[in-house]
Amino acid sequence: MTAHKQDRQATTAPRDRGAGGSLRGGLAATAQALAAKGRDHRIDALRGVALLMMFIDHIPQDLLNRFTMRNVGFADAAEVFVLLAGYASWLAYGRGFEKYGVVVTLKRLFRRCVQLYIGQTIMVAVYVFTIRIWRHFTPVSVDYLEPELAHGMSWVWRVMMFDALPSNLNILPLYIVLLAGFPVFYLLVRAQHSLALLLAGALWLLVNLDPALNFPNWLDPDGWYFNPLAWQFLFALGLSASAEAQRHGGNFPHRTWLVVLCWGYLGFSALQAFPWVLWGLPDLRPFGDAVAPAKTWLSPLRLLDVVAIFYLVQSSVAARRWSAESGIGQALACVGRHSLEVFVVGTVLDLYARLIFSTFGESWLLQVGVNVVGLAILFSVAFWLDRRRNVRVRAPRTPGAPAV
Repeated sequence: MTAHKQDRQATTAPRDRGAGGSLRGGLAATAQALAAKGRDHRIDALRGVALLMMFIDHIPQDLLNRFTMRNVGFADAAEVFVLLAGYASWLAYGRGFEKYGVVVTLKRLFRRCVQLYIGQTIMVAVYVFTIRIWRHFTPVSVDYLEPELAHGMSWVWRVMMFDALPSNLNILPLYIVLLAGFPVFYLLVRAQHSLALLLAGALWLLVNLDPALNFPNWLDPDGWYFNPLAWQFLFALGLSASAEAQRHGGNFPHRTWLVVLCWGYLGFSALQAFPWVLWGLPDLRPFGDAVAPAKTWLSPLRLLDVVAIFYLVQSSVAARRWSAESGIGQALACVGRHSLEVFVVGTVLDLYARLIFSTFGESWLLQVGVNVVGLAILFSVAFWLDRRRNVRVRAPRTPGAPAV
């Protein structure tokens, strides 16, 4: 075969595979490149699952939310999101203090907090202006925005200062607070790791004993829906788990007795949390209505639930291989790699989905349309950002130019 023919085949091969083949090839190439750098795709894939479930769960009228993890356990996607945020934060910043120095790492932390704040501002602005415009054409329930925020502009400074947290717009402020406190936890870890975790656990336990300990919220006398004083323990567990996993090649030690214990607890959690009545089935809950673990202060039952799930995933070599090699695993990992952008877009889509259902009904056609279009947009955003980053990384640099 001549060199000319070889060149021609090389240039036409991507077109023959089509868009789907090109996308799969791009995801696979990204997965291999990140794996070579030691990145654990299980974290990204699990975070991708959490983001997609959060999008579904935030639409009350969506029938698809009957199949998310909150129906088969005490915890839901929010717990997974915060735990993984802690895990990823240690990888991004915990090692950074030693690798890049204190000043550079603190700048990176500050920059990430600013990005989160911008994302929060975008969501608040879109919510307010969308609802105020929509109300000119059809009535909108005050449930879509707190009554105090639906009128006038005197509330803006409260939202910007996190003194007022509207519903569905309250998890990024929690993330900002937890990330801002990361340097303190890092210093405690450097002094004594077990002491740092003990103090975080003690604060969580104190809040569970006295739920009134919380940040103030102008919109809710009970305070922040995600109480940072309690949820910091889950974030700290993620940080500690990340540091521990580094000492075992990224995997948790596989202990058969612990795996059995985790599955046993998750089985009990599924029986107790499943909405039997909603499905028209006999109520098989072992404790009936007596067990209702609170989300605001992260009750122990919810904490154990998400920790059990995380251990099973991170101790599984099969899960690691699936997330890196399967098409579905690579797609979910792609979503998880761009968590902030996907979360912001998904939260905005939640608003429009709720407005569509409340205005035009909840027919099967709309159910299919909202879910297919919404999920397609989220995957498209993630794939586009992944491809954009790959192009930027592969771009030739001029002499003296900084690395991307």
